[in-house]
Amino acid sequence: MQLSVQGIVRRFGPVAALGGVDLDVAEGEFLTILGPSGSGKTTLLKTIAGFEIPDEGTVLVGGEDVTLAPPRRRDVGMVFQNYALFPHMTVAQNIAFPLEMRRRPREEITRRVEEALRLVELQAFGQRLPRQLSGGQQQRVALARAVVFGPRLLLLDEPFGALDRKLRESLQLEVRRLQRNLRLTTIFITHDQEEALIMSDRIAVMDKGRIEQVGFPGDLYARPATRFVADFLGESNLLEGTAKGGGAELPGFGRVPLPSTQPDGPVTLLLRPEALRLGEEVEALPCRARGTVIDTVFLGLSAKLRLRLEGGPVVLARIPLRPSAPPPPAEGDSVTVGFSAEDVHVVPRT
Repeated sequence: MQLSVQGIVRRFGPVAALGGVDLDVAEGEFLTILGPSGSGKTTLLKTIAGFEIPDEGTVLVGGEDVTLAPPRRRDVGMVFQNYALFPHMTVAQNIAFPLEMRRRPREEITRRVEEALRLVELQAFGQRLPRQLSGGQQQRVALARAVVFGPRLLLLDEPFGALDRKLRESLQLEVRRLQRNLRLTTIFITHDQEEALIMSDRIAVMDKGRIEQVGFPGDLYARPATRFVADFLGESNLLEGTAKGGGAELPGFGRVPLPSTQPDGPVTLLLRPEALRLGEEVEALPCRARGTVIDTVFLGLSAKLRLRLEGGPVVLARIPLRPSAPPPPAEGDSVTVGFSAEDVHVVPRT
C-alpha cells in the first residue's frame, strides 16, 4: 500500500471529527473520499497531509510512519479549492516554488517547470501572473505545482468546487488523464456523487467521522452496505416492508421475491429510479403497482417522474427518452410501474 491510515482519531474539544478511521490506498490508485459537509473528509485529508496531528492512530506513506512528520517531510502534493497561488509570482515561479524549497539545482528546476507546463498544456503562460488567468487555468497551475517535484501522494481537496459545470467536467477528465500518465497515487475529496462515480478507481463514503463503505463505484451504487450509502450515493427509492418466507410485502407493490437466506422481519429494499419500468413491458414484470404522476422533470436524454402509488409511498422513476417515442406521462396521469426482483437490493439494517 502507498498509503495506510490506521485507527485515526481526531477530536476538537468534545467533538470527534474522526472516530477511528482505517483506510488503505494502493500505489497508482485514484481513491475518492465522498461525504456530506461535516463528515470528516477534509479533516482526514489534512491528517494525511500533516496539517492535523491525530489524537490516536498511525499514518503510513510508502511504509514509512509519518504520523508526527511535518507536511514538508511527507513528500505530498496538495491542490486546494481556492488554488492558493502566490499572486505576486508568475506561473513559472509558482510552479518552481516547491523545487526551490527543496534546493534543487537551477537547471533541474527549469527543466521540470517546462515539463509541468507542457503536462497541463500551459506552455505559453509561464510569464503571466495568476490574476491574468481564468479559473480553470489557475487550477491547472495549482495542479502543475503539486506534481512538479514528483510526490508520493497527490491530495485534491474539492479542487473543482468554484468552477462552472462545463469547465469542471473538462478538468475532471484532464486530472484523470494526468493521474494515469504519471501513475500517481491520488486522494480526491468531494461531496459530488456524480464526480466521484466518474473519476474514481474506488470510493470511500464517509459520514460523522467514520468510513461507511469502501468499494468500486459500481459496487457501491448497486450494493450499498448501509442505508446512508444507499441514500447518499445517487437517487434512490428506499422501500420499507416485511420479509417472510422468501419474500417481502411492500405497500403498493405487494409481494416481492427475496433470497431464501433473508430472515423474516422488517426489511429495507433499495430500488434505483432507472430500475422502474413504464409502458407495455410492465405487464410481464412480477412486481407492479398503479400510481399517479405528481410531476415530470425533463433531463435531456431521460425524464424523472415522481409517482404516488395507490396504497403505497411516493417513488422516483427515471425513463429514457427517444425522438420517435411518445412524450412521458404528465402531471396527474395514471400509470402502471413495475420492476424485476433482481433489481432490488436488501440494505443491511445496521
